Amino acid sequence: MLTLVHLDLFRLRDPAELEHLGLREWARPGCLWLIEWPERAGGLLPHPDLTVRLAAGPDAHQAEVFPGSAAGSAWLERLRSS
Repeated sequence: MLTLVHLDLFRLRDPAELEHLGLREWARPGCLWLIEWPERAGGLLPHPDLTVRLAAGPDAHQAEVFPGSAAGSAWLERLRSS
């Protein structure tokens, strides 16, 4: 079973606030973190396995996915082959 953990860090004022979010209990195998605005964490989060960049234009939307680790490359390859 996979547990999804969604974090929207847009309202984070200081990276030290991460400590109060109780994230350590979710830092375990079987948890997939989806993080919006990760740059607000000031480098305190682990390096991402995948980075997704979304862009909305007047006529179309774009999604770009970049691997950041071997695990991310494997995930992306599985997505491409399915």
